[in-house]
Amino acid sequence: MEQIEYQDYEWANDWKTIVEIFDTIDNLKFLFKQLDVSYLREMQQKILVLNLEKYACSLQNYIIEKYYRE
Repeated sequence: MEQIEYQDYEWANDWKTIVEIFDTIDNLKFLFKQLDVSYLREMQQKILVLNLEKYACSLQNYIIEKYYRE
């Protein structure tokens, strides 16, 4: 029973971190919109955000799989 409670705590902690990562990406998007930059830099920012979102989604899937197996 203690093992399950620990896994629940671990899951909650990991999920909270994933949510914080997505919130941070949203904040970064907001900050980027505040900048007056060239079109090329704007595209670089969009690519950066897309790569961060893609990585965060892969982390999310990893966390889901990790606890699904246990």
